Amino acid sequence: MALSSAFKAVNNMPGVIVWRVEKMDLVQVPPKSHGSFYEGDCYILLSTRRSGSVLAYDIHYWVGKSSSRDEQGCAAIYTTQLDDYLGGSPVQHREVQGHESDLFRGYFKQGIIYKKGGVASGMTHVETNVYNVRRLLHVKGRRNVTATEVEISWDSFNLGDVFLLDLGKVIVQWNGPESNTRERLKAMLLAKDIRDRERGGRAEIRVVDGDQEGASPELTTVLQSVLGDRPQKIKPSTPDEVVDQQQMASVLLYRVSDSGGKMQVLEEATRPLVQELLNHDDCYILDHAGTKIYVWKGKGATKAERQTAMAKALEFINMKGYPGGTNVETVNDGAESAMFKQLFQTWTVRDQTVGLGKAYSVGKIAKVSQEKFDATLLHARPELAAQERMVDNGEGKVEVWRIENLELAPVESQWHGFFYGGDCYLVLYTYGVNRQSRYILYIWQGRHATPDELAASAYQAVEVDRQLDGEPVQVRVSMGKEPRHFLAIFRGKLVIFEGGTSRKSSNEPEPPVRLFQIHGTDQSNTKAVEVPAFASSLNSNDVFLLRTQTEHYLWYGKGSSGDEREMAKQLAATICDGTQETVAEGQEPAAFWEVLGGKAPYASNKRLQQEVPDHPPRLFECSNKTGRFVVTEVTDFGQDDLSESDVMLLDTWDQVFLWLGTDANTTEKEAALATAQEYLRTHPSGRDTDTPILVVKQGFEPPNFTGWFVAWDPHKWSEGKTYEQLKEELGDACAVVRITADLNGTALSSGPGAQSAGVAQLYPLEVLTNQKEELPGDIDPAKKENYLSESDFVAVFGIGREEFAALPSWKQINLKKEKGLF
Repeated sequence: MALSSAFKAVNNMPGVIVWRVEKMDLVQVPPKSHGSFYEGDCYILLSTRRSGSVLAYDIHYWVGKSSSRDEQGCAAIYTTQLDDYLGGSPVQHREVQGHESDLFRGYFKQGIIYKKGGVASGMTHVETNVYNVRRLLHVKGRRNVTATEVEISWDSFNLGDVFLLDLGKVIVQWNGPESNTRERLKAMLLAKDIRDRERGGRAEIRVVDGDQEGASPELTTVLQSVLGDRPQKIKPSTPDEVVDQQQMASVLLYRVSDSGGKMQVLEEATRPLVQELLNHDDCYILDHAGTKIYVWKGKGATKAERQTAMAKALEFINMKGYPGGTNVETVNDGAESAMFKQLFQTWTVRDQTVGLGKAYSVGKIAKVSQEKFDATLLHARPELAAQERMVDNGEGKVEVWRIENLELAPVESQWHGFFYGGDCYLVLYTYGVNRQSRYILYIWQGRHATPDELAASAYQAVEVDRQLDGEPVQVRVSMGKEPRHFLAIFRGKLVIFEGGTSRKSSNEPEPPVRLFQIHGTDQSNTKAVEVPAFASSLNSNDVFLLRTQTEHYLWYGKGSSGDEREMAKQLAATICDGTQETVAEGQEPAAFWEVLGGKAPYASNKRLQQEVPDHPPRLFECSNKTGRFVVTEVTDFGQDDLSESDVMLLDTWDQVFLWLGTDANTTEKEAALATAQEYLRTHPSGRDTDTPILVVKQGFEPPNFTGWFVAWDPHKWSEGKTYEQLKEELGDACAVVRITADLNGTALSSGPGAQSAGVAQLYPLEVLTNQKEELPGDIDPAKKENYLSESDFVAVFGIGREEFAALPSWKQINLKKEKGLF
């Protein structure tokens, strides 16, 4: 098959391009039709996004449930050709109608519409008469919405979902009595999207609540005029198919071999997987709980093997007896998707460092140059706060309490920074933003604390949170997993004792010998951690403090830097009375080894390079409403994806944030911490369950949270409108009744001009732009353009209503400002 000329549309601009397979060729779909798919067709979608300084591509080929085998094969070939055209770097995805991946659904924030028919039945995406429409859409989903065209009949309705009766100039939304506010809001946003993109903003939308139809008699009449008399009983709701997180924990890796002429799949490993399992000369299939299949193509694999990767995945699905709609993703060695990398316990990129450090190589050992950390940038640049995991430089007010007899006992300031493994502590940090106080409440739990103390620390945290009107960000800190900001607030004087307690009532004798491993290069990242007092605990890359009742040794490993030694010296002074004898590795006196119980082998290899996990942030909606724990990923996320009625989880790999919307279910709010722990426990990569968890409340987001979102708007929550407010703005039923007054069969006649624009009366441009006199009372000042006649509209803007409606909102506003219509 010849290379399609359609690929000329591919450029270096981030965004989405969609093609449809028409008569075995590719035809580009206009942007205003993106998100609408004919069930009888196949499509190819190319997503381009900028990842640092390079472009990253995802190619999806979408298979309609009524498409032919020939069309499906054609789409697969074009996908391979497009992959080659882009140099073999794209990630390929196979999407089947009704079973699309979260990534695919995420491109269409307002929802996906499935239309009946296809190319074979003459259906086109370029529709000239956009008002000659008569369809019923069945809307499903709280987060990723799909709308399927169904038979125009009451038989298609059920009590649990939302339905849109689309009659061109009128869209009536019917809410099932058992549908929730989130589903109703999503359906309304979809209806508005249809109105603005397909109808040039010229359609009336109204809402009927299925359990209160008597409150909307006019709209009920409109429904019945199209659907016939309403039956006494509507079908019960059908539960959405969900896969619980427990099932998603399963992951299996297979090596693919076809050396004998027949494909063989050999099981290589199961959870947890590590990056080193992948051999560059082979191809692998990764089976994620039977819900998604990944094919990894090694750099050394032959071209034929690489090109048949998708076919191998489909063969594997058949072999396993999985549903035909199972998602498939093919990834290239060195260009793996975030989704693929998240399934591995370790995935690192060599010679890469985080935050303000820049990696460069000297010989074989990569050093990290640390630029000066400027905390004043954190609030001005929240993206930096997110990367550095810091809200400020730690110079705020610090209060510390220890759990004692299940109550809070204040810790005196001279003992701030000393934490004992047999205790639990609450640390309240107060800092200022724009002259307002903000709070972080750390709950530090010792490894050897009793269950009662652990429970009391959680209970007391709730009490402190209540006293501060629910404003603090709560952070659960497991011993040894302290986040960077926690270290910063103790200014390089953080000491963690393995056991024991700091309570005055304790009669526990202090161990005669203690060994501390000291990490850190400045006051924001230094801590001392007690380790077993044996020679085998030493490490050439660090500094150690050996403390006895009479002598103190500060041991410098060969791989430790000058900054590390200086910080260790300052920290050692707070742990020991008197001076310490400094000992260089390899020049230890006999007494040193004697105290440690004799010489023994220890870690002495220098770190060859700085390696950091390469895991982009991911956002999930968390729910246990069905009685099972379910997480739904939100791809390409932004602040708008944080719904006030939800509990959301932001996973930045070394930290997990739980965001609580103000209207979230009380049970889910109370179970938030357990939700995050369950997420970590069931993660397919075998995550560390002690990963720090930060609980953030809507309206009190710290910069190390907001920095993961592009263009965070701190005023959004005060200006955001609820579903009920949006519903009220639609107006009463009069306009709909007027437009559909002579509804007869498919005829939707209405007078030219006023009614077709969905407004009562048209006005000349001079009336709408007159700044000196008040506008007539029936004009909505935010939508003055709707009151222009067709000819005036084109004369003013130079384009028709449909083209105008397809423009981004900021561009519409700029045009309206230029013409005096804003």
